[in-house]
Amino acid sequence: MKPIQVGLLGIGTVGGGVWTVLSRNEEEITRRAGRAIKIAAVADKDLERAQRLTAGKARVTADAFEVVRDPEIDIVVELIGGYTVAKDLVLAAIGNGKHVVTANKALLATHGNEIFAAAQEKDVMVAFEAAVAGGIPIIKALREGLTANRIEWIAGIINGTSNFILSEMRDKGLAFAEVLKEAQARGYAEADPTFDIEGIDAAHKLTILSAIAFGIPMQFDKAYTEGISKLTREDIRYAEQLGYRIKLLGITKKTDEGIELRVHPTLIPARRLIANVEGVMNAVLVHGDAVGPTLYYGAGAGALPTASAVVADLVDVTRLHTADPEHRVPHLAFQPDRLAATRILPMEEVVTSYYLRMQVLDRPGVLADITRILADLAISIEAMVQREPAEGEDQVDIILLTHRTREKHISAAIAKIEALPVVSGKVTRIRIEELGKN
Repeated sequence: MKPIQVGLLGIGTVGGGVWTVLSRNEEEITRRAGRAIKIAAVADKDLERAQRLTAGKARVTADAFEVVRDPEIDIVVELIGGYTVAKDLVLAAIGNGKHVVTANKALLATHGNEIFAAAQEKDVMVAFEAAVAGGIPIIKALREGLTANRIEWIAGIINGTSNFILSEMRDKGLAFAEVLKEAQARGYAEADPTFDIEGIDAAHKLTILSAIAFGIPMQFDKAYTEGISKLTREDIRYAEQLGYRIKLLGITKKTDEGIELRVHPTLIPARRLIANVEGVMNAVLVHGDAVGPTLYYGAGAGALPTASAVVADLVDVTRLHTADPEHRVPHLAFQPDRLAATRILPMEEVVTSYYLRMQVLDRPGVLADITRILADLAISIEAMVQREPAEGEDQVDIILLTHRTREKHISAAIAKIEALPVVSGKVTRIRIEELGKN
């Protein structure tokens, strides 16, 4: 049988990994797919590098549109990233009747609805396992392995850069800025690390997971996003002393009021497995009503782990290449005409628990003023720690852990606490998730 012809757009880190994996495991992949998978054309601006890597085994061009228009190409693999040219290329490939494999989470989170609609119209597949959590097969698990379940919630460490920074801050007691420099020196963080440290990258991935879990359209613009750049080593140390770890979590949860879609630093009990995921590793915890909690752990980035997911998609598309489109797994797990218009909850309506740290003057009556504010807003305190002031200082840290309450209530309480003359500066708020059944 004639090999499936693949057009590879971008042969950088991940694209090079795809070339390596397909070459190294060619026999195994052919046995699994039922026919050979061959990269016939490669598009990359760096022609010299592309020619060196492919060694004359594929046609090389600087014009990616030439590849997506090539009638001999069956599957286009998009690995160039970004929102603009990548979108045009993917839509052009679909328009030309080609299946698409992509690792581009930003593209899917922002334009996925349009892309999937176009693919549906042309009866082609868009596969995107590599878009979330690198080599971890979380998309397949949600779309297929857990299809009998009503997914209740997902909580994931889905950005390796931020997890590395938090791990180093905890292990070495370093400040955020110091560890960020180390992450950049090691190549874990970009020169402009904004997408990673401010939670945008994680929010792109969470948007995709939420859409598949709950059968809703992509709604990245409604995701609440808060990064780790303002976290201090003091808060990481206090959390540890209280039996928690701080992780940047992506959380999506279905409630009676709507769907939560939020990325932010989170205190997790140290006894939870996910709290012990360190360095650049990723982990996703999924709770289904039938299966209960399931944890998926592995490398969330890197050439070969991500290439593993890309090639798995190539095998899937090859297997289903000639299948009746109605017998394929839907892009977002649910049939396209059965997607729900479930409301995404604004952050102010989310209910969770909180860690609050404030610096106050060491005077009688301060605690009474603070607890009165919380009581007036029906916020219950679970635990409280007051640190002794340093010698010669008249200010002290107070740490409060609350029971579950609504975000808008805690925001109102913080505003009133910060207005007290005995409180210095801003109150630090970090949300707490127990990650138990509820």
